Amino acid sequence: MIPRYLTDTDPASLPVHEADVIIIGSGVAGLYTAIRLAETKNVLMITKKALLESNTRYAQGGIAAVISDEDSFDSHLQDTLFAGAGLCSTEAVDVLVHEGPDGVRDLIGLGAQFDKENGELALTREGAHSQRRILHAHGDSTGLEIVRALAEKVLQHPRIELWNDHFVIDLVTVDGECRGAIVQRPDGSRVLARGDATILCAGGAGQLFRYTTNPEIATADGIAIAYRAGADIRDAEFIQFHPTALCYAGAPRFLISEAVRGEGAILRNSNGERFMEQYHPQLELAPRDIVARAIVSEMERTKNTFVYIDITHEDPEMVKSRFPMIYDTCLEYGLDMTTDWIPVAPAAHYMMGGVKTDLNGETSVARLFACGEVSSTGVHGANRLASNSLSEAIVFGRRIVSQIRQLPSISDLPIPPLSEEEAAASSDWSGASKHGKEPLMSPVIERRLKLQKVMLRCVGLKRTAAGLEKGLEDMKRQLSILDAQLISREEFEFANMLTVSLISGEAALAREESRGGHYREDFPERDDQVWRKHIVFNRVHGRSEEAIDLEG
Repeated sequence: MIPRYLTDTDPASLPVHEADVIIIGSGVAGLYTAIRLAETKNVLMITKKALLESNTRYAQGGIAAVISDEDSFDSHLQDTLFAGAGLCSTEAVDVLVHEGPDGVRDLIGLGAQFDKENGELALTREGAHSQRRILHAHGDSTGLEIVRALAEKVLQHPRIELWNDHFVIDLVTVDGECRGAIVQRPDGSRVLARGDATILCAGGAGQLFRYTTNPEIATADGIAIAYRAGADIRDAEFIQFHPTALCYAGAPRFLISEAVRGEGAILRNSNGERFMEQYHPQLELAPRDIVARAIVSEMERTKNTFVYIDITHEDPEMVKSRFPMIYDTCLEYGLDMTTDWIPVAPAAHYMMGGVKTDLNGETSVARLFACGEVSSTGVHGANRLASNSLSEAIVFGRRIVSQIRQLPSISDLPIPPLSEEEAAASSDWSGASKHGKEPLMSPVIERRLKLQKVMLRCVGLKRTAAGLEKGLEDMKRQLSILDAQLISREEFEFANMLTVSLISGEAALAREESRGGHYREDFPERDDQVWRKHIVFNRVHGRSEEAIDLEG
């Protein structure tokens, strides 16, 4: 069983830092909720690296919302439900599409500058969208522009305190209620950050895999610490692999946005043949899971490690102006999008599941909220629709702010020492000196690479029972790390990665069908009769299954 706490420190013994609200993470979800809460609350924002380093800043495509008169809420809802392959919550999607436009207007009011054409917001189309409803900024730097605008407001706000380079080890709970977090400072000392509410905005889990479009910090921390605190984790088997990440010697797995295909790019195998007509009537604009598996099938058939994305038939000036960051990055490696086919392959990109929340962003642990990729609101189902993630963060961030403003304060309630039962359920509580815990001997970087390779091989785009069982065996051999004395951020990150990898692998093994981002070669068909439901994990109660609304 995964321990309750990773740290060897009793929270009641730590120095205390008080704030009204604790926000963990600095992507669009964390920045936005901080700004809006700071209108009436004192906010502490904690980020394990720098303020501008998050998954959000790498979001190229844009933010989806019904803006055009030619679009409709029903169309956006139906597109989202279709992409989600039967596992979306219709109620959650309805909230997203109806409240999304106001969220976009709120971002504009906070200084985000989206691209315009003829004085109107410029809209583009991406895979599985039936209308042009994607707003973008600086062509292909939408996430970076949103982070820029929001970060400026955060840095200027007198009621927001920012802790860079601080790592949240665990959440602290008392009688099923979140009271704050144990935080490790850059010098290794620890502090208890206390608040009336805590919001997890810690991002995704791309670093569970050897190849990912995510930055180094995306190590599933938020999901793992919520799981240890008793929150429900839902849909962990549904991991989206972006179909088109740059695959070129010496280059990182840099994202080639879905919007490139939205503007007319086509996919070719290594023989130069366009192939998507063999896989789906929507061709290159089919849902991401279908495109990604089609690419892998072509790679296997042609015995190559990549396919090509080709936009050389489009106007060169349009390509350069619409995708300046992608164009410049490819050029750094000797690839010119306007004249060259760009080699690409799928890479882990987004986790559809996460910490289960209600429609107000609250988890199954009272006073603990989750927002952004770390959460499972019910919007994405088995496969996220392109550019819905930024919309989700703003829409549900607004709801979280409204909910927290109504909470009574608990600042006068003390944090009691851990009970004997809690101490026994923790990793090395009471310290290494009393229980003979030793520091971690083998370098954590080796363990991390081994885990990433296991996840890629066994819990990747194509899965089988035999592969999943072998992968889970390999992961469980690494559980001894939880018996060691963990000290560094990298060690805590690995413990979190291992925790979420095990949950994801167990969920993938249990789901004996193929749906959305989960594909079983031994169960290749979707089975609505048996598997139109969610798989939920809880540290205390184990695995359970949850029915969904039958209209979804």
